[in-house]
Amino acid sequence: MIPVSVITGFLGSGKTTLLARLMRDPAMGRTAVIINEFGEIALDHDLIETSEESFVQLSNGCLCCNVRSDLTATLADLAARREQGTVPPFERVVIETSGLADPAPILHALMTDRDLCGSYALDAVIATADAVVGIDALDHHEESRRQAAVADRIVITKSDLAEARTEALKNRLAVMNPGARITEGAYGTMSPALLFGCGFYDVTGKHPDVGVWLNHESLHAPYGHEHAHAPHTHTPSITSFCIVREQPLHAVTLPLLLSALAENCGTDLLRVKGIVHVRESPNRPAVIHGVQHVYHAPAWLPCWPSEDKRTRMVFIGRNLRESWVRALIELLDEEVGAVGASHV
Repeated sequence: MIPVSVITGFLGSGKTTLLARLMRDPAMGRTAVIINEFGEIALDHDLIETSEESFVQLSNGCLCCNVRSDLTATLADLAARREQGTVPPFERVVIETSGLADPAPILHALMTDRDLCGSYALDAVIATADAVVGIDALDHHEESRRQAAVADRIVITKSDLAEARTEALKNRLAVMNPGARITEGAYGTMSPALLFGCGFYDVTGKHPDVGVWLNHESLHAPYGHEHAHAPHTHTPSITSFCIVREQPLHAVTLPLLLSALAENCGTDLLRVKGIVHVRESPNRPAVIHGVQHVYHAPAWLPCWPSEDKRTRMVFIGRNLRESWVRALIELLDEEVGAVGASHV
């Protein structure tokens, strides 16, 4: 049986960063990775280096919603290709869900689907929780509470940025999920041995609601289709959109953009991430990240991770207008260009 681990966690809580660290460990060399992203443009797969070519990406939405049938089909296809020797002989599968995923239907499918149970067994469920905004996410988003409640392991990220909040978050999570092992994800020190190898998934020790959620999935599955699930919708006010630019941006535009977003959107902008083609550094793209009112300085990749060298930015927020963000980017970049031209 091939163990399947699920990495979940709310928007911007550090799932991709954690997975990227883990995939650099030699112990993860025979791992197939399935990444789902909420939005039309996929970015996370460009930010993760795998040690082998056993890498699969699902797109077009939330893993627990409209691509869920793709997940079961993808896992079945991977198992078949493994038997045929057309993919590397992977020994583990890791699924990274989108930040808005309800994990219950995903776990139910992995535990009950007839086409999967002969090849796979659900192992560890790992949730990431952001020390800076994690308590706010638990307070306001049902998805965040479910992600934490189903986990075997919970990794608190960004504790170095919010030491005072970390202990409060730990206490809150311990009440929600008394059976989970809670650790802090210090940069570069997370070992796969701390997260994987939990054995068959068991709801014992978890919040009683977890069993209720999984039973709810069973009750809504038509006979003979155990992997079907009850309809799941995200908060209606949460929208996502992607901005793709053929023309590069000025380097100075990036910090101005992040500052303007933080000032004008605050907690309504749940997540922004992107790979940016910078005019002054055409061979080294910048990576931008932001969660609510916390925005990190752009990081620079050593080279483009793929042939696609366009700027690609994903925005997820409450009642966020795409037209306003597009106009803001254009205005800032034009002003930066005009100032630069006046000094030539």
